[in-house]
Amino acid sequence: MPGLDDLYQQLILDHYRRPRHRGTLSEPTIEVDQQNPLCGDELHITVRIVDDQITEIAHAGEGCSISQSSASMMSDAVVGHSVADALAMIEHFRRVMHGEIVADETILGDAIALEGVAKYPVRIKCALLSWMALKDGLINGTPTAQEDQ
Repeated sequence: MPGLDDLYQQLILDHYRRPRHRGTLSEPTIEVDQQNPLCGDELHITVRIVDDQITEIAHAGEGCSISQSSASMMSDAVVGHSVADALAMIEHFRRVMHGEIVADETILGDAIALEGVAKYPVRIKCALLSWMALKDGLINGTPTAQEDQ
């Protein structure tokens, strides 16, 4: 019978092989590009926000299974939530990756499977890439005219 670590590994591979929200949005509210210079992971995130709610998100890029599955999990977690809730999720995930707190599945959803990455300092940036890119976009992104609609 598979253990929890095995199930989490299968979940990470599932998100890597069948990423959710993969692609780009036309006319996004926010766009952000980030990369991890240590390993070459690259990520482009587009987000549509309507009435302070993340209504759509898409990610594109290249990278390791951790960075790409994390982007898929992050996208699933934040769609339908307010900007404030998304920022709280991002902070929760950041603290989990740095070993400060235990992951809460009700906050992170499938991204709880990445909790074990905290044991491997060189992989933490891979897991955090999409989350920090979204945070950057939500805080510093240049809103488009569509946001005012």
